[in-house]
Amino acid sequence: MGYPMAMATLIEKAERARQFARAIASDLAMYNEAKLAEGIQGDTLFDLMKDEIEEGRAHFKSRVTPEIAATNLFERALVDILVKQRGQNIKSKIW
Repeated sequence: MGYPMAMATLIEKAERARQFARAIASDLAMYNEAKLAEGIQGDTLFDLMKDEIEEGRAHFKSRVTPEIAATNLFERALVDILVKQRGQNIKSKIW
């Protein structure tokens, strides 16, 4: 006999959603280090990691309210974590 699955409560607060988006971006960076380095070096990061990013975006949208999903919190987290934080020490033709 199984138990019914409880639905996860949607994140309603922008600060909590920002933290969640950053956690997803950090996971993307950690589990895709080679793609991240190659993408930064060749200025193809968002093309190389398209599938992973879309999966992360879908996960983010599934856990936040529609109002928060309509903001740029997830995209900002990607830039902050993948490019600024993780990419700053990787040689690139763009910097």
